[in-house]
Amino acid sequence: MKTGTKDQIAGKLHEMKGKVKQVAGQAANKPDLEAEGRVEKLAGKVQNKVGKMEKVLEK
Repeated sequence: MKTGTKDQIAGKLHEMKGKVKQVAGQAANKPDLEAEGRVEKLAGKVQNKVGKMEKVLEK
C-alpha cells in the first residue's frame, strides 16, 4: 500500500476516534475529553490532507 493511502486511512481513523471522544466528553460533561477529541479530530483531518497531497505527488 502506498504512503499516501496509508496516511489517508490513518487520518480517517483519527477523525472518527476524535469525534467519539468529543461526543463522549460532551455527554459526560468532561471538557478535557471533549477538547482532546477536537484536537485528535483536527490532527486526523490534517493527516488525511497530507495523504491526499502525497497521492497527487506520486503520479
